[in-house]
Amino acid sequence: MTQHVDLVADLGESFGPWTMGDDDALLEVLTSANVACGFHGGDPRVMDRTVAECARRGVSVGAHPSFPDLVGFGRRAMDLTPHEVRTDVVYQLGALAAFAAYHGVRVAHLAPHGRLGNLVAVRRDYAEAVVDAVLHVDPEIIVLAQDGELADAARAAGLPVAIVGIADRAYQDDGTLVPRSEEGAVIHDVDEIARRTVRMVRDGVIDSHNGREIPVAADTVLLHGDSPEAVATSRRIREELTRAGVVIAPLDAQRLRR
Repeated sequence: MTQHVDLVADLGESFGPWTMGDDDALLEVLTSANVACGFHGGDPRVMDRTVAECARRGVSVGAHPSFPDLVGFGRRAMDLTPHEVRTDVVYQLGALAAFAAYHGVRVAHLAPHGRLGNLVAVRRDYAEAVVDAVLHVDPEIIVLAQDGELADAARAAGLPVAIVGIADRAYQDDGTLVPRSEEGAVIHDVDEIARRTVRMVRDGVIDSHNGREIPVAADTVLLHGDSPEAVATSRRIREELTRAGVVIAPLDAQRLRR
């Protein structure tokens, strides 16, 4: 059976005169893009330009909503109510959907960013708030998540779910990510990243931070674009996956529901 995997990265995170990452180069590698919606990065001009480039290159557009934390890049915990989480997600999804419509495409998926993304994996109330937002805006939107509360809540609501494998992050024994504050949380060796990614996609396993083999599903592989070596690493990952016989293709909501 031919294996397929989507390649996604966080794009559109520049703001005003401040630039984050080489989005144009990454778009040559990706099949999907998580586009910042203005709460942790991005602004109307950046969103417009990013969606336009995705549409031109045939890259699927996804919403990347965050806590309202522009100064902290969405990585700080905020004591929001589930109602605030839901309305913030609806607001950001609506903004991106308008730019997508303008450029003749649609928002195909949603992937919470940063601290919000971490918390929806373990907080049922936040997970259900995100699911409620997606369900009422567009139930065909694919929810990108790690195994946890968000994936469970989305499946229970009948939404298509894609499990995200993260190429350059260390995993704990329980399948969650090693916090960025800990040594070894981010892997920098390109050979190691490529090897881990192929094994994750082909065999469904990865070695944890403690050396334990753990199961990791990966419908899509998240490639980080905010380091000097990001583009070269992303190209290497795509090359190694293709060499291993994996077909690189955008996510398909109908196939994910089966």
